[in-house]
Amino acid sequence: MTESKRPMTIRDLLGRKKTGEKIVMVSAYDALFGRLADEAGVDVILVGDSVGNVYGGLDSTVPVTLGQMIYHGASTRRGVRHALLVVDLPFLTYHTGAKTAIRNAGRVMQRTLAQAVKLEGGDADMTATVAAVVRSGIPVMGHIGFTPQSVHALGGARVQGREAADATRLMDEARRLEDAGAFSLVLELVTSDVSARITEAVSIPTIGIGAGRACDGQVLVLADLLGLTDRFTPKFLKRYAPMAEDVRRAVREFGDEVRRGEYPDDSHSF
Repeated sequence: MTESKRPMTIRDLLGRKKTGEKIVMVSAYDALFGRLADEAGVDVILVGDSVGNVYGGLDSTVPVTLGQMIYHGASTRRGVRHALLVVDLPFLTYHTGAKTAIRNAGRVMQRTLAQAVKLEGGDADMTATVAAVVRSGIPVMGHIGFTPQSVHALGGARVQGREAADATRLMDEARRLEDAGAFSLVLELVTSDVSARITEAVSIPTIGIGAGRACDGQVLVLADLLGLTDRFTPKFLKRYAPMAEDVRRAVREFGDEVRRGEYPDDSHSF
């Protein structure tokens, strides 16, 4: 097996931090898009609870269940051969104590064959939970800044770190999560200068989304960067393809040919 094709490991990601090679992560939710992203050479595939927004039409990630995450995680695993696979623990599956968190993280690892789970938050209680999960042998990716599972408590999707006290809090959370044993950190909707300071201060990779270019890597939802979610227009999002319009055009063409009696023709019939 060649170096470029061997499975990505957590050790590889930590090595990227030292060498300065950027980390590429996308969020995908099924075998089809997991396989396509994997074949395109991404380093990490996150099965995010954003599946509730992207596939379920929900306004937040709060209603997403553990069973749904296991289903989508296992589906995505079947398409992924190279990238490191990380699965989100959804709302209230790790907030009520270390035992619950370990049990639910273990279920995800066993039933999806993921290499890690992701937990949101970096206060003292959450970092204690992260430390307990890590001690149990389950790798954890942290997530600070805007944490979507806390969207109602935060009053919406707001950029974090603009005030000095907020910046200090984020720095403290990053250091606590590193000390707790998290192997990387997602920084979401964090000002560029604070993200740069965090990235410089910690020895584990930072992966940004709406957090500037100084992070050790970047993540986007695959459906967003493909232009499938064309009604979602945050400032940080760059679309690399116009696929929503491609889908509409293709379906219209199929419908027109069916209505005209042109499909199926002889070449598509037995």
